[in-house]
Amino acid sequence: MSGRPEHQAPPEIFYGEDEARKYSRNTRMMEIQLTMSERAVELLCLPENQPCHLLDLGCGSGLSGETLTEQGHIWTGVDISSAMLGVAKEREVEGDLLLGDLGQGLPFRAGAFDGAISISALQWLEFFKVRYFNNYCLIFHLIDCRLCNADQRSHNPAKRLYIFFSSLYSCLSRGSRAIFQFYPENSSQVELITSQAMKAGFTGGLVVDYPNSTKAKKFFLCLMTGGQQPLPAALGVDSREDAPNHVAFSQKRDRVKQLRSGKAPKKSRDWILEKKERRRRQGKETRDDSKFTGRKRPSHVW
Repeated sequence: MSGRPEHQAPPEIFYGEDEARKYSRNTRMMEIQLTMSERAVELLCLPENQPCHLLDLGCGSGLSGETLTEQGHIWTGVDISSAMLGVAKEREVEGDLLLGDLGQGLPFRAGAFDGAISISALQWLEFFKVRYFNNYCLIFHLIDCRLCNADQRSHNPAKRLYIFFSSLYSCLSRGSRAIFQFYPENSSQVELITSQAMKAGFTGGLVVDYPNSTKAKKFFLCLMTGGQQPLPAALGVDSREDAPNHVAFSQKRDRVKQLRSGKAPKKSRDWILEKKERRRRQGKETRDDSKFTGRKRPSHVW
């Protein structure tokens, strides 16, 4: 069987409690999620210095949502794995969490969100139908995707994709964007997804960063609701630098830009106080501030 996780089991089974915790504690995975989430937010082209209400599709344990929080946005996450959402709740992420199958449509009012991102969800284009018989789990291999995970013979992949994209188009404000980072297995998967998105009313297309690099190559499906617009420029198209160095430089430049804009550096006292204040405004239980808030603990070498 292929090493790709989407070939092994549907997401709500593959990402059980053990796998969900392992995924959320993997430092390499966290770094990759951070980089891709920052790029997805960049492709949204949101107004500067203005908090937006964003939708995180396939939010998992909230790794991508933390990027949205750090940039001052309010977000709502949807995922089909209850174990992943459980880890997100334990990590006390600041977004609202919803358990649901995206293939059945999104239950939000029209124009509720200023944009949407999805990190590493669309590549679940091959799925498994799950049936239980006498306490045994029977798995049947079908064709679909993570967001359109089906459990009935009548579920049609293209139809469920259309239902999802139609409901997404409805709950986005006009002029906003939806950015999907994913790992397509072949061109037919890309064609199936994009055709249903365009049928639902979206415009846009595929943005491929570092197309000539094997490791740094990333696919972003950029969908727009405000009519035909030019696609954002891809990274690394004309650059002859090594992709990892280019990514690291971009991250460093973003950190410097953040400092120059007056925003508190991550993990600093001001950053922690601001985060606690946001939690209080959201009505969440938050510890009182003290002189020890944000103070670095001395490191001991034994």
